[in-house]
Amino acid sequence: MILVTGGAGFIGSNLVRQLNHQGERNILVVDDLTDGQKSKNLVDCVISDYEDKDEFMALLLGDKYNRIKTVFHLGACSDTTEWDGRYMMRDNFRYSRELYRYCSMRDIPFIYASSAAVYGAPSPKESLELTEVFDEIAANERPLNMYGYSKLSFDQYVRANAHDRANLVVGLRYFNVFGPGEAHKKTMASVVYNFNKQITSTGTIKVFRGSHGYPDGGHERDFVHVSDAVKMTLWASKLTASASGIYNCGSGVARTFNELAGLVLNFHGKGKIEYIDFPEGLSDCYQPYTKALMRRSKNIGYSDEFKTLETGVEEYLTWLNS
Repeated sequence: MILVTGGAGFIGSNLVRQLNHQGERNILVVDDLTDGQKSKNLVDCVISDYEDKDEFMALLLGDKYNRIKTVFHLGACSDTTEWDGRYMMRDNFRYSRELYRYCSMRDIPFIYASSAAVYGAPSPKESLELTEVFDEIAANERPLNMYGYSKLSFDQYVRANAHDRANLVVGLRYFNVFGPGEAHKKTMASVVYNFNKQITSTGTIKVFRGSHGYPDGGHERDFVHVSDAVKMTLWASKLTASASGIYNCGSGVARTFNELAGLVLNFHGKGKIEYIDFPEGLSDCYQPYTKALMRRSKNIGYSDEFKTLETGVEEYLTWLNS
């Protein structure tokens, strides 16, 4: 049996679908379907069992599920504007820690979702080459919000306990993932999704004004199509235990919001850009630039190319507007 936490969510449901394509049907999905809209992500998938996230841990520790061969832990609160630290640490740290311990005691491969949010906000004026700011080392980890800290705290726990385990443990720091299956995330959905929604409803794409030394619409992000995130996640699950570690999952290319908005405008053949101020309190905890350094994963054999922004956006907008 394969366990996928967050299996009804964005990356999780895409992972379940790809597992199905590979012939896997014995999949246990754990999630919170209080928002039943998320169930739409799984209607074309095949799973063998489902458990609610709040009930699952007791069932797991009670040995109800004793034939799990791989764990993909993608479930988390991913709201970067959530500042309830107790809630964040319960869902993103303590839950992860229990699953980690369970897998370590039973030699089960454990692949989990970390985040590029752990890196914080490098300035374009920093003396260090910007690409190097996103190397997977402790010196670069300066999260700006509670979400980023909750992810970093678990990364630190994994590092601190590396000597006590023999199983494969891989944390993937996903950068700005976009693609089918994210509609339930609403304001936390990708910029691609929200730009498309804006232009189809109002004809105007709203982009943040300049800040942090960047011009209007000039903030840069590493955008990743969800199919590439899933591909790397599955690759990680096949590694040997000696390759355990934390790896970036990004295209290695930074693109501006102006460029992204232009692709959405060109797809629709209409519309305009309007520059807006940051909402109050957001600027101080905003990442103006991200760019994955993929050296570590390439050094252990990851060679697949990520889709360009042009290709990924074209595919996604075609799907969204079909």
